Amino acid sequence: MELQRSLKAQARALGFDVVAIAPVGPSPHWEAYQAWVQQGYEGEMAYLARHLPLKRDPRAWFPQARSLILVGLNYAQHLDPALLQDPSRGRISIYALGRDYHKIMRRALIQLDQWLAARTGRHSRGRVFVDSSPMLERAWAERAGIGFIGKNTCLIHPHRGSWLFLGGLLVPEALPFDPPPERHPPGPHPDWVWHFPQGVTGTCGACTRCLQACPTGAIIAPRQLDARRCLSYLTIELRGPIPEPLRPHLGNWVFGCDLCQDPCPWNRRAQPASHPQLQPHPDRIAPPLLELLAMDEEAFQKRFAGSPVMRAKWAGFLRNVCVAAGNWGDPLAAEALTEHVWHSPPLVAEHAAWALARLRHQAGRKSLIRVAEQAQDFRRRLAEKALLCKEDLDQD
Repeated sequence: MELQRSLKAQARALGFDVVAIAPVGPSPHWEAYQAWVQQGYEGEMAYLARHLPLKRDPRAWFPQARSLILVGLNYAQHLDPALLQDPSRGRISIYALGRDYHKIMRRALIQLDQWLAARTGRHSRGRVFVDSSPMLERAWAERAGIGFIGKNTCLIHPHRGSWLFLGGLLVPEALPFDPPPERHPPGPHPDWVWHFPQGVTGTCGACTRCLQACPTGAIIAPRQLDARRCLSYLTIELRGPIPEPLRPHLGNWVFGCDLCQDPCPWNRRAQPASHPQLQPHPDRIAPPLLELLAMDEEAFQKRFAGSPVMRAKWAGFLRNVCVAAGNWGDPLAAEALTEHVWHSPPLVAEHAAWALARLRHQAGRKSLIRVAEQAQDFRRRLAEKALLCKEDLDQD
């Protein structure tokens, strides 16, 4: 028990906000995860299906594992809602406002593994996992007693809410483990109730704020997410065109989405992140869309270096910015959008043409007509399609 207490103290000293330990065994909720993949809800994230066999039991990935050390890192921020909701600005998910959490957590977990190995005499390395590895982090974090999985599919800590990065460490040491929460039948509650040690309880109860907040209906049922409709998937993981019926629902989101976490009552008590590398970069808090539209690939890489936003790549990010500009609808965006129709890669050009057709006062119509008349390739077809869509909008 002394090693367990010292290990947790060291994890907190390395910057983690919560830490718990679970014994290695078959993964909790694996059957539900398999059914989710079989439904095709993962969309184009083919790696999730490839990881199925490894996710069934961590020992398939790391045979020596006997314990899982689960950690959580708070990334909550209190930002000005008026700034975020300004349609002339692009909204970036809170988790991507600071440095890339993968690197922060991996570095600290490697140090934690080295600390543990030095005390047990182990000469081998443990296995670090943060988000991209074949581990069901949320299910294991629930098993270790860190929190419960809410209706928005996020892990909810009863004191810190859902603004937590999750990761961990598989180690060969058999460590004392933390008890999981007990899930009780609903009883008077219309939802499950989790009972944690020290008398703490957690439940979503009758609350459906997260389901109601999702503009695309991606949360098809409590704890059931169709990623193909999720704004985070559409703006990050999807590499091709965003389906046209879903584009208006993006609003001013240009990377990720927080809409299913913002209204959660459990997040009211969340304190802002204290980790220095997770503090919001001023260039990433609701940047003006006109600034983003003006970025070439070099400017994109310079502005978002070290940020999770890099995952979308320049073309994917500009695709999102064009959609946000179309939803904004201000004629001020016409010049930049026109430039993208003429000169940017096909993915960006298509969404720029769509956005031009949505600008108020028909501000993009002349540009689209000019492209349709003068271009000789796919750009002409994009402009013709956008003009037809514009006619449909006008009729509506």
